[in-house]
Amino acid sequence: MDLIEKLKSKGLLQVIGNTPVIKVQSLSELTGCEIYMKCENLNPGGTIKDRPAFNMVAQAIARGDLKPGMTIVEGTAGNTGIGLAMVGQALGFKVIVVMPEGMAPEKHKILKMYGAEVVETAAVPFTDDRHFFKVGKKIGQSSPNYWWANQFDNPDNYLAHYNSTAPELYKQLDGKIDAVVVAAGSAGTLAGVSKYMKEQNPKIKVIVPDPNGSGIVSYFQNGTWVSDCGSTMAEGVGICRFQEMFSHVIQDECLTIDDQRLTSLARYVREKEGLVMGMSSTLNLAGALRTALKYGPGQRIATFICDGGDRAISKIYNDEYLAGLKLDYSVRTDAQIKEMFSNF
Repeated sequence: MDLIEKLKSKGLLQVIGNTPVIKVQSLSELTGCEIYMKCENLNPGGTIKDRPAFNMVAQAIARGDLKPGMTIVEGTAGNTGIGLAMVGQALGFKVIVVMPEGMAPEKHKILKMYGAEVVETAAVPFTDDRHFFKVGKKIGQSSPNYWWANQFDNPDNYLAHYNSTAPELYKQLDGKIDAVVVAAGSAGTLAGVSKYMKEQNPKIKVIVPDPNGSGIVSYFQNGTWVSDCGSTMAEGVGICRFQEMFSHVIQDECLTIDDQRLTSLARYVREKEGLVMGMSSTLNLAGALRTALKYGPGQRIATFICDGGDRAISKIYNDEYLAGLKLDYSVRTDAQIKEMFSNF
């Protein structure tokens, strides 16, 4: 047994990956396409981030960068931190997670459940030294006993998806994929999946849905990081600065999807088939629905449930919270959903 396999033999780490794929029947029938989602919420830490969390830690141990007695440090909106906390606890490492204010309280509770120390900092633009990434980096590099995971620039992030997530999905759908839809934060999933899919078949379209307030659409379309100055309740997706992961991305189309569409779609699929997802997962599905309607019947479209609805209870499934944002959370009809995602 090699070192990586030995590390993965501990506790819940044994069941990271090999997640199933489901067909979203309601939207498939609505569009005349086949829309599939890979259930990354079934990873033991509840999100797709378990994969890069384990790979970053395991590769650092293999290189000798992370040694027994050291502390893992990361700046994150939550899910990568949860993955690192789970991995760290299984392998005997302390973990410090730096998060911006305003993240879902469910994430704080899960992090503490896994024994992580949570450092909360102001929710400020990247230019501010109080930004969670900068605070995390400062802490992570402040002691030789700390290992700074640095998901935004660490190639072991995207390689986790290139070597496992994408090959699994491609095999599960027998390579019959017309488009894959992947939202981006650190862009690890997008980079790994897009690179693998394009190597298998250059005709597979890579679609990147993005929330309001992000600069990713601007970057892919114009080469500059310009935010639309909007805001979103979605967490862990969208960014306004270049990070190393983006140099590995191959994409065909990027589009902005607003919170009203996310809210309406989340309520629609929950009503139609009991499908309850986190906000980044809903963004992925929204991109898949829009892609199906744009390119027409007969398409085979794949995307990811990157996290479950348990981390969105206080936001996208909270009527009072949505009312405060002046979002309509009523359940839409088939015709309304179809019109809403056809006209933008």
